[in-house]
Amino acid sequence: MTEIYVDADAYPVKEEVVRVAERHGITVHIVSNSGMRPTGHPLVRPVVVAEGPDAADDWIAERAGPGDIVVTGDIPLAARALEKGAAAIGHNGNPFTPSSIGMALAMRDLMRELRETGESKGGGPAFSRADRSRFLQALESAVQLALKAR
Repeated sequence: MTEIYVDADAYPVKEEVVRVAERHGITVHIVSNSGMRPTGHPLVRPVVVAEGPDAADDWIAERAGPGDIVVTGDIPLAARALEKGAAAIGHNGNPFTPSSIGMALAMRDLMRELRETGESKGGGPAFSRADRSRFLQALESAVQLALKAR
């Protein structure tokens, strides 16, 4: 059964995830290492993991597999999800794919190095309505593909 795993660090798209999950009757796991306000929604499972770097990522990576969808802005987590056969989508709607993840990881490392040397101040554009719309379309497409594959 397809499930959606959400890295709560990248979660400006809560309503969109729940809307798609409702449409298809899919369970959503929202994973964080801090408390979250419960939604009370029967398809949404809040998961609180231990404090520590990558604890939420590890929880998701251990459980997500073929036919599942991981929503994250964390590129290494996206790579781990893809290795396990899950689909991975950024909260801006950009899907991570086996052919694009290597470049995404390289760009992440380059940007970190530029920030560390002071050549870049970091930060990207604000989350926009277009990002929200693109995310909704990407998630719906990923769900459709996952359901067809099953």
